[in-house]
Amino acid sequence: MSSRESVFAYVRKKFGTEPEYPWARYPRYAVLRHRQGRKWYGLIMDVPANRLGLCGDGQVEIINLKSGCALDLLIGGTPGILPAYHMDKRNWVSVLLDGGITSRELFALIDESHALTGGR
Repeated sequence: MSSRESVFAYVRKKFGTEPEYPWARYPRYAVLRHRQGRKWYGLIMDVPANRLGLCGDGQVEIINLKSGCALDLLIGGTPGILPAYHMDKRNWVSVLLDGGITSRELFALIDESHALTGGR
């Protein structure tokens, strides 16, 4: 199980990234950007479970990440990995932060997203 705090600690240590909160309307939405170039490599959000095709009325916490194998992860039915919410579903996935994959697996996906969005 991972949490936004564990993600923030990981990206701070590995990439020197601090989360940014660009939307006053969504104060818990956190953008993870490259220090140079400012491109996003992650977005943490609280979204209604039913918007992701999940059962329940509550909110779930997700992180959107770019993945070179997004389609494979989705077709393979990897637990906790869903089509990206509000992103290109061919190249991005939404990962549930409250279960499904281990912290190690999540951090590997974060590393991949960081590498894929690194710019030219």
